[in-house]
Order: sequence, then structure tokens, then C-alpha cells
Amino acid sequence: MNKKEDYKRLIVFGLASLIVLAQTAVFAYVWYTVYRGQIHAPFWRKGNWALIAIYGMIFVLFAKLYGGLRVGYLKRIDVFYSLTLALLCTNVVEYFQITLINRWFLSPWPMVEMTGVQIVLNIVWILGSRHIYSRLYRARNLLVIYGDKDPGDDLINKMNSRRDKYNISGKVHASAGEQEIHRMMKEYDGVIIWDLPSGERNRYLKYCFAHSIRCYMSPKISDIILMGSDRIHLFDTPLLMSRNMGLSVEQRAAKRIMDILISGIGIVITSPIMLIIAIAVKAYDRGPVFYFQNRLTLNGKSFRICKFRSMRVDSEVHGARLASKHDSRITPVGKVIRNLHLDELPQLFNVFVGDMSMVGPRPERKEIMREYEKELPEFYYRLKVKAGLTGYAQVYGKYNTTPYDKLKLDLFYIENYSLLLDIKLIFMTGKIFFQKEVSEGVDDKQVNALKNSAEHHKDKPEEKK
Repeated sequence: MNKKEDYKRLIVFGLASLIVLAQTAVFAYVWYTVYRGQIHAPFWRKGNWALIAIYGMIFVLFAKLYGGLRVGYLKRIDVFYSLTLALLCTNVVEYFQITLINRWFLSPWPMVEMTGVQIVLNIVWILGSRHIYSRLYRARNLLVIYGDKDPGDDLINKMNSRRDKYNISGKVHASAGEQEIHRMMKEYDGVIIWDLPSGERNRYLKYCFAHSIRCYMSPKISDIILMGSDRIHLFDTPLLMSRNMGLSVEQRAAKRIMDILISGIGIVITSPIMLIIAIAVKAYDRGPVFYFQNRLTLNGKSFRICKFRSMRVDSEVHGARLASKHDSRITPVGKVIRNLHLDELPQLFNVFVGDMSMVGPRPERKEIMREYEKELPEFYYRLKVKAGLTGYAQVYGKYNTTPYDKLKLDLFYIENYSLLLDIKLIFMTGKIFFQKEVSEGVDDKQVNALKNSAEHHKDKPEEKK
């Protein structure tokens, strides 16, 4: 199994190296045929090589940041978006680098044309590498080990949606006994440990580690808190220290500066789009253009969020509820701007004045928050940071993601916060426009995203021990 994994990693490394070398070669051609001759004091041979090598390294850094080189892991559309984003960032940086070398601006059009060629190369590489990967490696057959709560169709449908990677072909209840389950593990390519008590879960996890068995787990809230802890090596006994204080003062200051800059620029750039949307909303039913609603942010503080109105004026006469998949309250104009997430553009003003941040947990209404806390008291953990226009749960989740999963995604963000992560999530937010399922509402019979209260019960005793 280890040799197979080593061979697989070599294939992935080779495919990733291929696209890096191809994109670097395209830049080298443009540099030698266009820009080098326009530089007042052109480089000698090694200087040219150094510049080309720097281009390749910058592309690798951005591609690694956005996950574009993870062959066989992301969906094709995600790989394309990530690689294209890495390419644009690299080319912008390289253009300004050439400008600094020349001490004056040169025509950007050769770089624009080069980018077009490189995007085509990305598409060819994505299709080719996925074909090679799928031919060499089939989906992993997985065994689910579960406790009191059967994972049911929800988990199976989610993982089997990536049939190129996963195939859940067996399930076994923990009551079958460890000896029998250990025997069954040998018949599969990996196991999923699902909703087991900590002690039992840890025994299976150690067994998998000892026998080099691939293991997937759904983390508990306490696990995610531990992921953000600091390691202390002051003694010969290792310690983990969790600050549990949210962001530090310097992180908050840097984040606020970034919020003001990005939201200010965003308001200027999107003002023509906002004007067109405002006219369309007003023209449809002569109702108000904006929709104001009380939401919760840092430490439970309430503020009035501003959005373009996408529903009828009387949409909540019967109380607060989330939008459903076939919600009759949504207007035709609202349907368009919701699918494109343009209804949220006025929130840039909320960010600019400090009510929200560009990145953070999406703000919830107090009424919805109370409903979630009845089933999941830990849901208020999300309020350790300021609410955001986009966030970890928006990039990696959906509109109808369950509160439990949304909490875990937001805690991943809080416990692993960095300014670089904020920048990454802002750029990755663009992929939402290409994923219709991200804006899919809850089921028509639901008023919020709670699907089954039983799904939360198992985690709560672990948190309170």
C-alpha cells in the first residue's frame, strides 16, 4: 500500500510540474521575444534565467495557496478557477516586476495575450491530468463505522457525489465488536469513523495509525478548537495551549485596515452595478430598493444589515424563515441577483463603517440564532469574531448547510485565522458565482437549516465533559 501511495504521489508531482514548466515556458517566450528587447538595460544570460525562475516560483506559490495543483482532489471547475486565479495573480505581480526593472510602464497587452494562451493550457492540462489520474486510480472503497446515529443517505450521497474519489460500499455498527471490525477493515481501502464516543473513536484511530489504514473522521467541536492551539515545548512534557480569545489586537487592527481598503475600493468599482440593480428592483413592484434586517455580530452585538430587496415586501408577515428552494416570495429580479449573490453588494457599506468584516461567519438573525441554540448551544461560538461578508462556510459550504456543519467550518476559520487566510478566502469567493448549488435554499418545509435535531445530540456530551 505504501509503494502504491508513493507511486501515486510521484504521478501527481509529475503532472503538477508539467503545468508549472509549461506556464513558465510561455512566459519565457514572451520575455525573450517582447519585453527583453524593450528594457533599457537588458539582463545578461543568468539574469534572464533568474527572472524566469522567479516567475515559476511565484506561480507555484499562488497555485499552492489556492489548491490548483491538487490533481484528483478538487472538481475540475474548482481546479480551473484556482489555477486561473493563480495565473492572474502571478502575471500581475510579474508585470509590475518588469515595470520596476524597466523603471517605467511597458505595454501590458503582451501579458494579456499570454494569459489567454496560458488559460487554454490550463484547460488542456486539467482534462488531460484528470483523465490520466482516473485511469490509474479508481475510487477508494470505504467502510463506515458508526455508533448510535446511522450516517444514512446524507453522508453517502455527499461522498458518492465524487465517485472519482470515494465509494462507500460498506457500513458496520460499532456493536459488531472491534475484532470483527478490524477484520472487515482489511477488505477496504479506508474507513470512515462516524459519530463514535471519544474513547471508542480513539481506539479505532490508533489502530488505523498502527496499521497504516487511511481514516476519515467527522471532527467534533472540541477537535477543531484543539487544531488552533499553540504547542508549548518549555518542558519535556509537550503541552497544547488554546487561547480561546478570538483574534489578537494586532490581528484585529490589520483586519480592520484591510476591510476599509477593500470595501472602499469595492464600493467605487461596483457602484454602477448597484445603480442598475436599484433601478431594476424599484421598477418591478415600486417597493423599497433596500432591505434592512437586524443581525448579530461580535459578542452578540446587533446591527442592521443592508441588502438589495429580493423578496416581496410582505415576505415575513408570518415570521422569520430562510429562503427555500422553490420560494414563491422571491421576485424575478430577486432570483437573478440572489443566484449571482449581487443582493449582498450593499453590505460593503456595512463593512466600511465597521458593522461587519470582509471575512467572517455570516451574521444570523436573533430569531434564527435562538432556534439553532436550542439544538446546538455551542452555536454562539461563532460570535468570537466579527461577522463577515464572505467566510470559510461560504467558500466551502452552502446556503443550506446545517448549523452544526456551519459552526465547524466557522470554527476552522477562527482557530486558524491569519491575514493570508482572509486574502485567500476573498479571492476564492469568486468561485461561488460558478456553483449554483451554493445558493440553493433549504427544503420547502423548513424555516431554517436544521434538518434533524438528533444529529447534534452526540457531540454535546463530549463538549461538556
